[in-house]
Amino acid sequence: METKPTEIGSSKMFGGYNKRYKHFSRTLGCSMTFHIYFPPSSSPSHKFPILYWLSGLTCTDENFIIKSGAQRAASAEGVALIAPDTSPRGLNVEGEADSWDFGVGAGFYLNATQQKWKNWRMYDYVVKELPKLLSENFPQLDTSKASISGHSMGGHGALTIYLKNLDKYKSASAFAPIANPINCPWGQKAFTNYLGNDKAAWEEYDATCLIKKFHNVSATILIDQGEDDKFLHDQLLAHKFEEACRSVNVPLLLRLQPGYDHSYFFISTFIDDHIRHHAQALKL
Repeated sequence: METKPTEIGSSKMFGGYNKRYKHFSRTLGCSMTFHIYFPPSSSPSHKFPILYWLSGLTCTDENFIIKSGAQRAASAEGVALIAPDTSPRGLNVEGEADSWDFGVGAGFYLNATQQKWKNWRMYDYVVKELPKLLSENFPQLDTSKASISGHSMGGHGALTIYLKNLDKYKSASAFAPIANPINCPWGQKAFTNYLGNDKAAWEEYDATCLIKKFHNVSATILIDQGEDDKFLHDQLLAHKFEEACRSVNVPLLLRLQPGYDHSYFFISTFIDDHIRHHAQALKL
């Protein structure tokens, strides 16, 4: 199986290029796609710091690249954007596409422990396989200077991955993250299926639980949350994460944005702030 990435799409934007790649993932056991936005460069030897973007339920590697408008600020700040897919695809596991909030398009950025879902190892894919692939194949990227962000399920992924790997990422941010999944229907459904009934295993993928263990956070965590988001009070639970951060003095900037919902209209409105937030941390 060819594990080296093959370019399958390219489009110029704000002086740089959105490029889409396909490769075989040994971690997930299937072909995967991902996007890179390369900012414009005046020197072939210049290396860009990178920002990983983890997308939400039902998304692919394309949603953020097409809808967010993040490339404008990324071009100005000289930050490369990395957008992976949200789950393995094409494995034809029974029931993988039965519901929109579990299985295909809903990897939850964890390593499943239940045999049926053994290929769902998006945590290892994002934290280990993808950075190695990038460093080996794209000399213009400086994978040692990385930050992480995401939306909804991807916001959950960004926060949990950041807290468990504070040595690997300079900063983290999120839009409307699933901040306390052990206490919401989306999280309970996914964790029961992927991780079984061991609640201690669930807590390893819950930012509100993890912050109590991994609170040596230096860069302020930035979260934007729409006040008119229909998922705020039963699924996202931003206030639970805020309380947990306060209890261990973790620097958190939680911005409640009046009138905004859960969509990419909301994300595109505030994405420039997030790109600048990470650019500042990456350039220190």
